[in-house]
Amino acid sequence: MKSSSVFVCQQCGHTYKKWVGQCSSCGAWNSLVEQVAEAAGVGGAKSALAKGKASGKKLDFVKISTIVPSDAKARLLTEFEDLNVVLGGGILMGSVSLLAGQPGMGKSTLLMQICAEVAAAGHNVLYVSGEESAGQVKLRAVRLGAESDKLSFAASTSANDIAKTIETGEFDLVIVDSIQTLMMDEISSAPGTVSQVTNCGNLIIRAAKSTDTAVIIVGHVTKDGTLAGPKVLEHLVDVVLNFEGDRYGGFKTIRAVKNRFGSTNEVAIFEMVSSGLREVKNPSEALLAERTNTDGSVILATLEGNRPILVEIQALATQSNFGYPKRTASGFDLNRLNLLIAVLERRTKLRLSDKDIFVNVVGGMRLSDSAADLAVCMAIASAVAGRKLAEEYVVFGEVGLGGEIRSAFRADQRIAEAKKLGFLHAIAPATIHDKFVIPVKDLRETLIKYVK
Repeated sequence: MKSSSVFVCQQCGHTYKKWVGQCSSCGAWNSLVEQVAEAAGVGGAKSALAKGKASGKKLDFVKISTIVPSDAKARLLTEFEDLNVVLGGGILMGSVSLLAGQPGMGKSTLLMQICAEVAAAGHNVLYVSGEESAGQVKLRAVRLGAESDKLSFAASTSANDIAKTIETGEFDLVIVDSIQTLMMDEISSAPGTVSQVTNCGNLIIRAAKSTDTAVIIVGHVTKDGTLAGPKVLEHLVDVVLNFEGDRYGGFKTIRAVKNRFGSTNEVAIFEMVSSGLREVKNPSEALLAERTNTDGSVILATLEGNRPILVEIQALATQSNFGYPKRTASGFDLNRLNLLIAVLERRTKLRLSDKDIFVNVVGGMRLSDSAADLAVCMAIASAVAGRKLAEEYVVFGEVGLGGEIRSAFRADQRIAEAKKLGFLHAIAPATIHDKFVIPVKDLRETLIKYVK
């Protein structure tokens, strides 16, 4: 069989007949990898197109009224209630989920705990690893108490073998760790390339759908936190889960960025203990347990998905020893921090150009909530002025470029969480009508009145 060589971009999958330095499709540099392309069948396809005739066959179709909805099927429940909610009620039979996270985050630990719970419920589970040996997985299973006759293990990097095993229908749940280590026999490129990841994923998905087997695939991420490999893999699967947090401590969160069977607004919060991952039922209480009320400390009422959480925002301001002041943020967007500092300088007359400013979100949390603006601004002003915010207040609200304080969504949930933990008032936008809320409209007036 005659074969030819082509060059495939590892970022977007665009092909070239010869090597070039920059991909003209996505603009990536040095991303082309040489692969063998089979030329068979091309002539036949061209002739079929020339004749205007389709080469396929008629589809087997059914009346939509006779189809059993996917949600009507039984789901595999994990030991984590919040994770079941994130998944839309559990792991749906026949679904393919993609779990992505940084190395050392606890993906393998989480999956082994899921395997243990599903196997304990009487379901057959297969854990396939292309990265670890049977002895390594055995040690983790013993540590987590996951030994069961219903739980099997296989070490393989062959997508063909894994798909064939799934097609037997012997297992209810199959774990594949990880997609970047798999290879197809028909493709000559190295594991982790665009063609391997795309085709291996497609092969496993077809096998899972044909036998109604639930599959969870582990995916690697790049240094900036995005899923490694082609974007098409995220489109192929049913559920995409992001495992985020600090690998060395603090809370870890799992959120669904794509879910065909449930909401993408839910989040599960975990902490790592000696016995594995454990759900955090009341993260607000845990985050505030060690708090001391000093200047630069403000309590923010935020949301993680649909869950309200109270988290401490800390700010520190020191005299800059260089001409260019330093701004550092942990758990908060640095560009947003620079914007808020500019608003503070322009609208409140605080002098911040000669100060290094550091902002930290306690507990390893990462905020994407626009309502965190007011808390960050008040924390910075408190640190610069050396004044405290009274312990009875929680804060939330978005800050505009004019210094105005704008409304925050789901304020009722934030207020309810603050009341539950004993706070007396919330400094929040004036658009919220509640006796618990102290309404504020302007950033400068708010700082003068409440940072004392």
